[in-house]
Amino acid sequence: MPEPLRLQGISASAGYAEGPLFNLDNGTAHYTGKASAADEKAALEAAIASATDRLATLIETADDEAAGILEFQLAMLGDEALTGPAFAAIASGMPADMAWRQALDAEISGYETSDQDYFRARAADISDIRDRVLRALTEEQESAPPAGAILYGEDIAPTRFLETDWSTGGGIALRAGSAASHVAMLARSRGVPMVVGLGASPANPVGLALLDAEHGGIVLSPTTTEIEAFHRSSSSFVAHRDKAGVYLAKPAVTRAGTTVRVQVNIADPSEVDGIDISTCDGVGLMRTEFLFGKAPPDEETQYQAYRKVLEWAGDKPVTIRTVDAGGDKPVPGFTVEESNPFLGLRGIRLSLARPEVFRVQIRALLRAAVHGNLKVMFPMIAVAEEYQRAAALFVEEQAGLAARGIAQMPPLGIMVEVPSVAIAPEAFADVAFFSIGSNDLTQYVMAAARDNAAVAHLNSVRHPAVLRLVGSVAAFGLRAKIPVSLCGDAGGDPASIPALLEAGLRDLSVAPAQLAMAKAAISDASV
Repeated sequence: MPEPLRLQGISASAGYAEGPLFNLDNGTAHYTGKASAADEKAALEAAIASATDRLATLIETADDEAAGILEFQLAMLGDEALTGPAFAAIASGMPADMAWRQALDAEISGYETSDQDYFRARAADISDIRDRVLRALTEEQESAPPAGAILYGEDIAPTRFLETDWSTGGGIALRAGSAASHVAMLARSRGVPMVVGLGASPANPVGLALLDAEHGGIVLSPTTTEIEAFHRSSSSFVAHRDKAGVYLAKPAVTRAGTTVRVQVNIADPSEVDGIDISTCDGVGLMRTEFLFGKAPPDEETQYQAYRKVLEWAGDKPVTIRTVDAGGDKPVPGFTVEESNPFLGLRGIRLSLARPEVFRVQIRALLRAAVHGNLKVMFPMIAVAEEYQRAAALFVEEQAGLAARGIAQMPPLGIMVEVPSVAIAPEAFADVAFFSIGSNDLTQYVMAAARDNAAVAHLNSVRHPAVLRLVGSVAAFGLRAKIPVSLCGDAGGDPASIPALLEAGLRDLSVAPAQLAMAKAAISDASV
């Protein structure tokens, strides 16, 4: 019997899965060449058309989140900048399959070697496009994994995820991958356990595997003792998750009777269609980057998006963050190429550098404010001057809208994600509220990238240094009567919630899928 092998990576979506390993990397297609370059060109055109039709069919039945991912691939397939080099290679005598692979591999390499997480995470989409067309060329069909299998390999294509039946269980374990990838987003929204960044693990393991995506690990060839321990952990997780459901419709209150506000984070207006407003205290973070996908959007597009969420929330607050482009969220025509984008021109820095774009967003926000309880916050604030400049632009744009009868100014606050703010919050005594972005604050305090498995053990909001800063901001807010909330991933982590409450926080904002578990964790807290 093989020796058990325990591998550690990064949890991209929590949960447990036990099942046979299914190797995603198996299988190579064999292509039979055509008689002429014209025939090769026609064969590739037909394969691209077949892949396009399949994507269009998938989009028809996909939800908004999945459809957006598939539409990205569809757009790429129709982009001559992507397909042109392959057809040029065919014209010079190369077979269609070799030409397509060579062209797409070059594109994939550019994505994989990018210094921006966003582009590295999109490499899987380009690989998906490459392989889908190659299968169409050879008329090869992907073999379906057995029910409840753990899909294992270097990475997984978004369409492969969408075409897999997850109703019988299963999970994903990747040697590479990214917690910021499209597949990771899909896994979180559908509750599929997923671990990425397993590193130099075996290329072709077989047999039973135990996937612990709550803690980011997998055991290959487990012993009887390990299987029994896994079953106990899995049962405990399921029982806790099911028990948490009873808290969803209730206010969040600790054992000591302390009330905690629990709001939701959203990235797209369509998300609110699946959320009962009575289960949360509002929106603690509405990201606006989704609107800036291919280019800065116009004022009316933004206004309608903000209005939809405000009207859904009624009198409950909706905190909208001005565009946090840059870092791992590049926007063509807006962001700039930088050697270290996480410490460069991103967030409010970029907005202030491009006031012609920022003013459009400001006007849309001011117009939308009359439709609900709007709050606006600025990301990546490091010094008080940035807040003052951004606030001054709001005043200027409001004056311009006053002639149209739009005179409502929403409260303006800031994200606390740069250590300079957390260390000296008194420099920002004139802001309306603070919202702690635990993801970036932890990353910057610990100098540990949040998507790097090699330093994942350092990236914890529960480290005393991070908690001390969270506590100092909460304490200052209490003294200065400035509301303080937290909208990072830590707010929805049951293991971190007790420490955050001990640090003085009484307002958390979490992903909609984490609402029940967060409220259950609050009910167990002793503060």
